[in-house]
Amino acid sequence: MSDAWGEGAYGGDPRRWPDGWPAARLDALLEAALEEDGGSGDITSLLCIPATLRARAVLLAKQPGVIAGLPVAARVFGLVDPDVRFTPLVADGYRVGATPARLAEVEGGARGLLRAERIALNFVQRCSGVASVTARCVAIAGGRVDILDTRKTTPGLRWLERYAVRVGGGRNHRFGLDDGILIKDNHVRAAGGVAAAVGAARRHGPQGLRVEVECTTLDEVREALASGADIILFDNMTPEGLRAAAALVAGRARTEASGGVTPQNLAEVAGTGVDAVSLGMLTHSAAAIDLSLEIEMDRGTGSP
Repeated sequence: MSDAWGEGAYGGDPRRWPDGWPAARLDALLEAALEEDGGSGDITSLLCIPATLRARAVLLAKQPGVIAGLPVAARVFGLVDPDVRFTPLVADGYRVGATPARLAEVEGGARGLLRAERIALNFVQRCSGVASVTARCVAIAGGRVDILDTRKTTPGLRWLERYAVRVGGGRNHRFGLDDGILIKDNHVRAAGGVAAAVGAARRHGPQGLRVEVECTTLDEVREALASGADIILFDNMTPEGLRAAAALVAGRARTEASGGVTPQNLAEVAGTGVDAVSLGMLTHSAAAIDLSLEIEMDRGTGSP
């Protein structure tokens, strides 16, 4: 298994999580979600719940999976009501087995808890779904290859989804178009061939940034090798093609398989000799984990 991916692979872009939580950008995202959900106010709670009522609730996982995003949930409640107390009972990366599993306790004004409930759940459910499918793929790969994500993320949620991939044991590919040179088929066509594209990237690209080339045939692999590519991506090749391509490279560059890989065929792909496998389905097809927030008891009026 190679160490070519993850922090530093494409210049160490600081936007990757969890290098540093981008607080201002996170708050802007969460505030937009709260505004989308709440509009001018939670009319049901305003009509039904006394303003002074305090309550305690528990965040529950209702199906097995890997939990991710609890700090995001804590921030959602904090934005709605700074006096809310969010107490995590587990940490991100916790693997839920038996259900229901208690993940966190939340205490504060009942209106605030209900106002933040759905947004907090949505983010944790989404992150946990990504972490869970990633963990499944990592287990299938059995340590033979790195499991990488792609840019096939939900618009606006790339920070969170890539963080969740890390929580699930996967590694991050380039964050965006500006922190990695990945020459794909359209670049090759526009540049006039693999050699021309790699040569231009070498001449004009930032020093130290790795050059990766997408190849669909063995001839393209040979050209990428001759051009000095650092990483060669074997795109939509059969397992037989992947084995032949990996044997051809023979350690002269890092290798990555992508295209058409699923949990069902991942074990076979991982055994072909490649260094890494990238799967768009880690983010674009991950199913949310079922969570709920349950108010356990009234705490009367005033402080609990």
